[in-house]
Amino acid sequence: MDTWIEVVVPCRALKEEKYAARRAILPLLQAEEDERFVKEWKKYLEYEAEVMKDVPGWKVGESVYNSGRWMPPATGELRPDVW
Repeated sequence: MDTWIEVVVPCRALKEEKYAARRAILPLLQAEEDERFVKEWKKYLEYEAEVMKDVPGWKVGESVYNSGRWMPPATGELRPDVW
């Protein structure tokens, strides 16, 4: 019969390997998400410019809030039809 050490050590090693792989790939995944976000943001700004073209004094991309902090959309998607 296997002792608990023979069972626990390989299991722990596999978990650590899995977490190490996740840590290694995370910057790549973040870079891909950032690229997707920038593309969608540009589309959104074009849409905003088209919709608000007749509003005097409107500045495309300027925040309507006065917090001074930029926060990414909470939904993860930029969808002008929802905003």
